[in-house]
Amino acid sequence: MEHSRLSLLVFGISFICFFLCTQARWHNHTKHHKHNNNHRSSTISEPPTPPPEPADPSDGSGYNSSGVFDVRNFGAIGDGIIDDTDAFKMAWDAACNQVDPAVILVPYGFDFMIQSTIFSGPCKDGLVFQVDGTLMPPDGPDSWPQKNSRRQWLVFYRINEMSLQGGGVIYGRGEKWWDLPCKPHKGINGTTMPGPCDSPTAIRFFMSSNLTIHGLKIKNSPQFNIRFDNCKNVHVDSIHITAPALSPNTDGIHIENTNGVGIYNSVISNGDDCVSIGSGCFDVDIENITCGPSHGISIGSLGNHNSRACVSNITVRDSVIRVSDNGVRIKTWQGGSGAVSGITFSNIHMDNVRNPIIIDQFYCLTKRCANQTSAVSVSEILYENIKGTYNIRSPPMHFACSDSLPCTNITLSDVELLPAEGYSVRDPYCWNAYGDSQTLTIPPVSCLMEGIPGSILNNDMHYC
Repeated sequence: MEHSRLSLLVFGISFICFFLCTQARWHNHTKHHKHNNNHRSSTISEPPTPPPEPADPSDGSGYNSSGVFDVRNFGAIGDGIIDDTDAFKMAWDAACNQVDPAVILVPYGFDFMIQSTIFSGPCKDGLVFQVDGTLMPPDGPDSWPQKNSRRQWLVFYRINEMSLQGGGVIYGRGEKWWDLPCKPHKGINGTTMPGPCDSPTAIRFFMSSNLTIHGLKIKNSPQFNIRFDNCKNVHVDSIHITAPALSPNTDGIHIENTNGVGIYNSVISNGDDCVSIGSGCFDVDIENITCGPSHGISIGSLGNHNSRACVSNITVRDSVIRVSDNGVRIKTWQGGSGAVSGITFSNIHMDNVRNPIIIDQFYCLTKRCANQTSAVSVSEILYENIKGTYNIRSPPMHFACSDSLPCTNITLSDVELLPAEGYSVRDPYCWNAYGDSQTLTIPPVSCLMEGIPGSILNNDMHYC
């Protein structure tokens, strides 16, 4: 009898364990399939993680456990009136000196006015400058302190592996700078008056490397919007630059003595070049840019004041240029030396552009530039799949090369440019230009000369 009871007890315990395990398997199995079904049916990605909460100001450090330095915790007010420069400097110094990578947070919903400032390194690699609010300088030249540089506003110096990013706005307040009488056509009766005319570049990186600029909106810079000098390994992505079409010298992105540059997926509309590439630049890739109204995408100007300039391995591709004075341009001054070579312009759509394709080796801001014998050499230039419409005030292709140093190895392939209005087709213009067309072009280009001229073979001024 006792043996029967013991057997019954063992059987009961076994049955309960089996039932619980079965229920657990069924429950987990059901939950797993439900999660997968939800994942497959969702077409909207998860929202980004919200920024960390501001640090508790009571600790006096401005630092929180997430490594985020909110500028408000260093005394920034963010009302667009009070000067927040010192707070930004303190936040920078605190974040820069951290052992671990840090984030300087410019929070959403605030307008921070800061003076011309240099943020200096070296700092810990991986520093993030997160701009979610609005940054602005003093309002115009009369509000600019005399002791501060009028050539630059926000400068990042000797920084490695830094990201300047966010969904905020860099508002340059450039309107009063553009109206200075020294600016083109802003003087009496539309003249350009003499006198000092310095205006600040909004953002400048100098002697820095491994930089990322992502997501920002830059509006109405007094002069250049972003400038890189003596930098390497630069990645610019998904930025939006705007200024009126008549705002003077508001180049979108300018690079000088900088290499390893990628500029991608951005929209630029301004009063000068969307992208300008100066001397000493090589290994530059520009892709998916919507440019215009503007002065186009330019290499140069190069060779000013008889200087030596070297630019090579530049690619501009998969982009759109709209309602602009120029499309893709190479511009050099007479009297310079050096070389521009290995340039590719590929898959670019032109929409009512005045000079879609232009090489100008007689670049001059006045009509009084004297002819000179030396020049920056221009060679190995490829234009492929350049299509769209042009403004008939100028030829669709313009190759004006130096009298003493012709352009060589110009190659055209799949170029189709039609007048934006009417049926009058302008012929391409060539002067001392050598190259060929790999396919039929619209309009036909018959003015390029074949071969390599002897003046090139006997000239050593163009080597870099």
